[in-house]
Amino acid sequence: MGPGTQFISEKPHLQKLSRSHTCKNVGGPTKNGEERDRRGRRKIGQKIQKACSYWLAGNCKHTGDNCRYLHSHSVGGSDVTFLAKLAGHSNKPIRGIAFPSHLGAAAKLCSAGQDNKIMVSDCHTGQGTNIPLHGVSEVGCLLSEGPWLFVGVPNTVKAWNTLTSTEQTLDGPTGQVRALSVINQMQMLFAGTEDGTIFAWKFNSPANAFEPAVSLAGHTLPVVSLVSGAGKLFSASMDHTIRVWDVESFQCIQTLRDHKSVVMSLLCWDDYLLSCSLDNTVKVWAATSSGALEVTYTHNEEHGVLALCGMNDEQSKPVLLCSCNDNSVRLYDLPSFKERCRLFSRNEVRVFQIGSGGLFFTGDGEGELKVWKWDTRTL
Repeated sequence: MGPGTQFISEKPHLQKLSRSHTCKNVGGPTKNGEERDRRGRRKIGQKIQKACSYWLAGNCKHTGDNCRYLHSHSVGGSDVTFLAKLAGHSNKPIRGIAFPSHLGAAAKLCSAGQDNKIMVSDCHTGQGTNIPLHGVSEVGCLLSEGPWLFVGVPNTVKAWNTLTSTEQTLDGPTGQVRALSVINQMQMLFAGTEDGTIFAWKFNSPANAFEPAVSLAGHTLPVVSLVSGAGKLFSASMDHTIRVWDVESFQCIQTLRDHKSVVMSLLCWDDYLLSCSLDNTVKVWAATSSGALEVTYTHNEEHGVLALCGMNDEQSKPVLLCSCNDNSVRLYDLPSFKERCRLFSRNEVRVFQIGSGGLFFTGDGEGELKVWKWDTRTL
């Protein structure tokens, strides 16, 4: 989204938008996209617009024409191509995907899973190297910044400098570390924890190490997402709130309470903050003249929304990737929220990573890491 992009304000006449996404079950398409006759019966041979879970697992007994579900990794458009699955994680959720800078040219990426392994995978061949995390009970998140690779685990953050092969253990958190974020200009790392506290460490350049800086208290349940932008840190929690922190004073300057369930993911994009929740909504926030954030638009989904990611397509148009708990990822043009296509996975997609050359990656709850690419021929 460019600086001039404006989201539609939330006005009564926009209710037409949400109504157009809700279809009756009689005499038209259902929520699954299947056609029904006037008596509500599914038409013979009509495909349900959802991927066959057996086919995704590689064991559907029907051929493509005979299965009532789709034998496809996507539906609704041909501008995104599924390229490959990267092997390595043992049917356990993927908690993070990252590109350490020294690995070069987006040829390799790192992924961390709840199987307590870090995989370094070649994006071209699909082959990977397994790096076990000894003494770790559960991986909560993964972040790469410059040469540093950070892994959130119970009661600590593991930090590796991939250039010097040095390791540091950052103590302080209580319980599982579920979210990580870096503010480069301050050389600070933030970690959201199980008890609702946010811990921060500042990088000491002469010592080439991170040192404890401050802890931020306010959330009453686990912090599950952290992002920064416009001189602020934003935190999302299971307590249904988003907190806005001033990074100079480390004070909470606003608490956003518009979501009705767990706030799962945050995204800063230009002058906007986007949030998603298990209350089936994506909300777009913008600053008022006073500097306070308020909702300017709410997009409604049929399912809980788990994760957000923003990228530009091959024509530099802004696209929002929106993962829902029906094992699908919706791709929306912004600012219109017009659905462009839908991607399918065996399980819920919780993590995204944007690569170069039109590549992007999704990681799901069964350890599948998929590689996708924008197809420039259809744009």
